[in-house]
Amino acid sequence: MEAFRKAAEAGDAKAVEALLADDVVFHSPVAFKPYAGKPLTAAILRAVLRVFEDFRYVREMSSADGRDHSLVFRATVQGKEIEGCDFLHLDDEGLIDDFTVMVRPLSAAQALAEAMADQFPRIQQEVTGG
Repeated sequence: MEAFRKAAEAGDAKAVEALLADDVVFHSPVAFKPYAGKPLTAAILRAVLRVFEDFRYVREMSSADGRDHSLVFRATVQGKEIEGCDFLHLDDEGLIDDFTVMVRPLSAAQALAEAMADQFPRIQQEVTGG
């Protein structure tokens, strides 16, 4: 997980994307339905890198088999301090095939939802090329 952590903290979207499995499923903290596939997940993560300020991981936990990881982060979104956790599962090739994000407090989650809603036209354009 060190490669993912370093890439995310550095804002290196290409390096983050390289660590995603083609069939990755992304579970957003602000959307009910999960998002499937590498192109869409990568576009969402690029948007997250644009809206988060002062992003940093503060703690990491891993399962004994190294396939499940929890990375606790802190950042700022629209002036609100946000704390969250990325839950990552790795496939047989060591790529992220399941990515779940949870955030708190509610006011920061709402700010994140607003910021990401503003990003969605760009996300869709990046995915469709249109």
